[in-house]
Amino acid sequence: MTVTAVVFDLGGVLTESPMTAFAAYEQEAGLPPGLIRRLNSTDPDTNAWARFERNELDVAGFSAAFEAEALAAGHRVEAARVLAALRGELRPSMVAAVRRLREAGLPLALLSNNVAPMERTGQLGELLGLFDAVVESSVEGVRKPEPEIYRRALARLSEAVGRPIEAGDCAYLDDLGINLKPARALGMHTIKVVEPATALAELSELVGFRLDGLA
Repeated sequence: MTVTAVVFDLGGVLTESPMTAFAAYEQEAGLPPGLIRRLNSTDPDTNAWARFERNELDVAGFSAAFEAEALAAGHRVEAARVLAALRGELRPSMVAAVRRLREAGLPLALLSNNVAPMERTGQLGELLGLFDAVVESSVEGVRKPEPEIYRRALARLSEAVGRPIEAGDCAYLDDLGINLKPARALGMHTIKVVEPATALAELSELVGFRLDGLA
């Protein structure tokens, strides 16, 4: 066993990637492929998306700022459609892996960039109940890839389980390389999630027992 704790991202890891829904909207609206992702990565610390995830803007403020950024880039984008794309379906294989890790007694944290605190109801609420610590950018006022939010995740996980959890103890799964980089710099074992089965096979190697093929 290489790691004794696991930290998961939510969107694109435990749920289907919003990038798929972004692409569908772009195609439907006749927008250039990848436009939304490019807008989100332009001025990544100060753009509308970054400020929204730090809870510096409300929905109306984000919508106005994001649509203005799109217009400045030469395109009309409906912010409401972009926000709707964030509601991805849970991935059964990933949820099953979280349950197996919980049964094995490994400390678990969820570290998510989001635009509003997550509801603790329904399927999502049940999933969140499997984690010892849940760290959300909209609550913390900091977001990935800012190093501070990773340190907070480690601190909250340590508090929750009553013992120190160091970065080197953890595997961290995210679908974005930019978010993996700071975690790796802190000493975490990082896994980029492209195909869930491949990511779970990598995680299985780190924890020392099978997590792929559970669902």
